[in-house]
Amino acid sequence: MRLNEKVAIVTGAGSGIGKHIAKSYAREGAKVCVSDIILETARATAQEIRDAGGVASAERMDVTDEREVNQVTDKVAAEWGGIDILVSNAGIQHLDTIADVSFENWKRVLAVHLDGGFLTSKASLRHMIDHKRGGSIIFTGSVHSYYASEQKGPYCVAKHGLVGLCRALAKEGAHHGIRANTICPALVRTPLIEKQLPVLAAQRGVSEEQLVHDLFLRFTVDNEYTTVAELAEVAVFLASFPTNALTGQSICVAHGMHML
Repeated sequence: MRLNEKVAIVTGAGSGIGKHIAKSYAREGAKVCVSDIILETARATAQEIRDAGGVASAERMDVTDEREVNQVTDKVAAEWGGIDILVSNAGIQHLDTIADVSFENWKRVLAVHLDGGFLTSKASLRHMIDHKRGGSIIFTGSVHSYYASEQKGPYCVAKHGLVGLCRALAKEGAHHGIRANTICPALVRTPLIEKQLPVLAAQRGVSEEQLVHDLFLRFTVDNEYTTVAELAEVAVFLASFPTNALTGQSICVAHGMHML
């Protein structure tokens, strides 16, 4: 029970990586607010946690809406006595070249990742600082936090930016015992990736299987996907780490796809 009685908010937790992190936190004893822009999926995840004996609530949260972010965060802190962990995981994708992407789509991708990371961090920090018991803020980055891919310009910029936000928070939070780190996965079979594969495969005139092998997995050491279970385990480790010895870091969980 590495997170016993800790209070955690996980954004984008209705599915994919966020869902598995939320469930892993609950298994480790945390009280988890499952937040997602789609309330029905948040409720489903929270119910799975409760059915397994954990403690969870479900809240709709548009991470680009400051009022909504503050309302949910304040509600969780009031009901459970503070905030110990924030996982800023909500994210979207848009495939287009820099030459063709609309300003609207550019701003939309950056808003969810960067504005969302900022707003949820700011809201949680207030409670972490006030309650004087430290805390852990974790961002979901990407291998695209380190390098770029064609047609993913807004996404790459956003993921690079999260690493910078994380480092700034690590500096400012250290005086309060608050750590900030970024988890950077490679190819994970989440709904976000599943939507991209047929588009990219059609554009390149190859099968989805060939696309995955030639474009993604060939850069790993073992031709293996990164799994949501692996990412959730790293998220538990970072949330439970006891000191500032591990803060301001971006940890690439990618089967050797990127090595620092």
